[in-house]
Amino acid sequence: MGPGVLGQLLDMAPDASDEHQDCIRCHAPLAEQAASLAEAIVKTRTGSAQPLPHEQGLTCAACHVRGHERFGPPRRDRSAPGPDVAGLPHGGWKASSAFEDSRFCAACHQFREGEFALNGKLLENTYEEWKSSRYAREGKSCQSCHMPERRHLWRGVHDESMMKSAVAINAAAPVRAGNSVEASLSIRNTGTGHHFPTYVTPKVIVEIYQATANGKILPDTLQVHVIARLVELDLSREIADTRLAPDEEAVLRYRRPVHRRAGFLVYRVRVAPDAFYKEFFESSLASAQPVRGKPMIRSALERARRSPFTIFEEQRPLRRAGDSG
Repeated sequence: MGPGVLGQLLDMAPDASDEHQDCIRCHAPLAEQAASLAEAIVKTRTGSAQPLPHEQGLTCAACHVRGHERFGPPRRDRSAPGPDVAGLPHGGWKASSAFEDSRFCAACHQFREGEFALNGKLLENTYEEWKSSRYAREGKSCQSCHMPERRHLWRGVHDESMMKSAVAINAAAPVRAGNSVEASLSIRNTGTGHHFPTYVTPKVIVEIYQATANGKILPDTLQVHVIARLVELDLSREIADTRLAPDEEAVLRYRRPVHRRAGFLVYRVRVAPDAFYKEFFESSLASAQPVRGKPMIRSALERARRSPFTIFEEQRPLRRAGDSG
């Protein structure tokens, strides 16, 4: 529950519970959080240091409490605590294998048939992407990657190490052809059990360009391939879908005249986790909305602008015909 979501919620009507639920059914799903949000929209925040229930986002209870009872996975040895075991936190828990099942994640990471779709594809379709992949057939659940060893990490598109482990990247050496240079940069989805990336918010930018000896990019030498599901900001249509299914590969093939100042050919793969959000927040702030949520949207925009990172960069010397060495 970051400032981007909160900033949008504060400008909704306090009694628009269905509209609230479009967001908080996943971001803050407890009944107490729905009530807290409705109250916060009516009242002005007094500046308390303690976060209100809806501001806490996805808490432990969202996954582990049902009907005032606590649930969790069986122990690693498949045992479960008996009712007479003393000293356990919260008095123990009821064991359920649901916590090791990818269907547990589908409640928030899979739209149901008939829900919002673009170009015939559900906007959120991660569980079905996994279900149709070899990862499902091999018994690799969502939890095995995003909660390894039962750790509550949930690393994803914002995590540089996770993104590096998700793909295999190969840069083919530059080849001179007359006054031109040819090269390629391939990226294969080798470690992601769903589309790479799965949702509409990120972009993965694959680039090859010529640079000077001190690394400065040279004009008109850049060639780009974007891996993303690109949609309009108002979600009215899908512009393009170039995402990679598990084990699928994309190849950027480069051919450009060699710039007279070129010293290197640079291969790079960048990740912009919040690309859609950045444009959406910029558009929102340029309009009459939001009002109450504007400070939070500004904060969310700054976060989005800081979020990109590079997962691969390599430079190869560009030698001209007849160069020695």
